[in-house]
Amino acid sequence: MRAARHRKDPVMIAGRLIDISMPISARVITDPPPMRPRISYRAHTDGAHDIAAIFPGLLPKQLPDAEGWAVEDVTLTTHSGSHMDAPWHYHSTTDHAEASGPRPSPTIDQAPLDLFMRPGVKLDFRHLPDGQVVSAADVEAELSRIGHALAPLDIVLVNTSAAAAYGDPDFHNRGCGMGREATLYLTERGVQVVGTDAWSWDAPFSFTAARFARDGDPAVIWEGHKAGRERAYYQMEKLQNLEALPPTGFTVICFPVKIEAASAGWVRAVAVLPQ
Repeated sequence: MRAARHRKDPVMIAGRLIDISMPISARVITDPPPMRPRISYRAHTDGAHDIAAIFPGLLPKQLPDAEGWAVEDVTLTTHSGSHMDAPWHYHSTTDHAEASGPRPSPTIDQAPLDLFMRPGVKLDFRHLPDGQVVSAADVEAELSRIGHALAPLDIVLVNTSAAAAYGDPDFHNRGCGMGREATLYLTERGVQVVGTDAWSWDAPFSFTAARFARDGDPAVIWEGHKAGRERAYYQMEKLQNLEALPPTGFTVICFPVKIEAASAGWVRAVAVLPQ
């Protein structure tokens, strides 16, 4: 009789999983031209030649069905697809609003892992027009509508009209954005991880450029991101399927890829709903 194989029981997560991540795609447009991913797909027949080169005397046709491995060569930025921004992305120092004073901003490999598996809250701003800058009052009103009081370390997800434009060449110009005061409203209450289904946490640059041209005020430029200079927080962008989530009652799991000294890491974010 064969001896029983020793194994550890897998860790089970009770609930229904909803994928809220966007794929990294060279086909679906989610970035302006300079930032778009490039993917080269190498087929199993190519892989057969790779393997044959490693084993002298082996012919590709000697492999099962003359196939080797499939491999992809990918060129992308750390901000391609669904990703998590670290405070380093926004500014070299953070916590300017804290009593302890400024400190170097953490990079993505320095992120505390216990932040990334926490209760989720969804703010539904799909009704707001493209380019609108969400205020603290808007956030407070939405929290009142859904009947939720923010708790420290809640993960706050923002559902915008950009989700409906996924794959549209104009995707990066769609959706509302979170302004400085809205961002600080969240971080002042202990929120350290947020996310949006838009291209950016901030309003689209095309709208910000128009405001700057009109008023000449540089404070409107990247104001939601720059709120991270005052208080550190981590931010997911280009999420998906947030419309499938309830306002509360779910858990978000969103561990970023650990890239040394980087401003961001790709994330496979999921929401766990009760059965």
